[in-house]
Amino acid sequence: MKFLFDLFPVILFFIAYKFSNIYTATLVVIGATFFQVIYSKLKHKRIDKLLIFNAVLISILGGTTLWLHNTNFIKWKPSILYWLLASSLLFFQYFKKNNLVKNLMGQQIKLNDKTWNQLNIMSALFFTLLGVLNLYVAYHFSENAWVNFKLFGITGLIMVYAIIIGIVASKAIHK
Repeated sequence: MKFLFDLFPVILFFIAYKFSNIYTATLVVIGATFFQVIYSKLKHKRIDKLLIFNAVLISILGGTTLWLHNTNFIKWKPSILYWLLASSLLFFQYFKKNNLVKNLMGQQIKLNDKTWNQLNIMSALFFTLLGVLNLYVAYHFSENAWVNFKLFGITGLIMVYAIIIGIVASKAIHK
């Protein structure tokens, strides 16, 4: 259910784009993201830090897209988010000695520190490459193709990556 909640603004962006244009879709995704923030605060009494960061990022880049009528800003948003996520994973692992992947998954799976560090590095690499791929699609394909990729391509790649993480963790458990 959380996965669908997280995907909610992207789905609305996609629908708004298909019925109107990228500027309407950008306005819709900004509104949907703020709805997520408010809903999280009311329902859970807290707001996930990644959601707050995403809301700030979508407000700045989406707002700039609308203000300057330039789609490049909204196209850069996923890449910036993924690169900052990758940077955070590495920063916390190497400078704070805190593995964020372990923090997220450690309650469900018991792994040794070496495996957690490998998963953390794999995740940082995955998000770095996902950011590069987003920009590649944004600048080498049509706007429509990029919007489709944003919903279906990125979501599919994240799901495949989650399966890969599960396989790697499963193999480490059974060693």
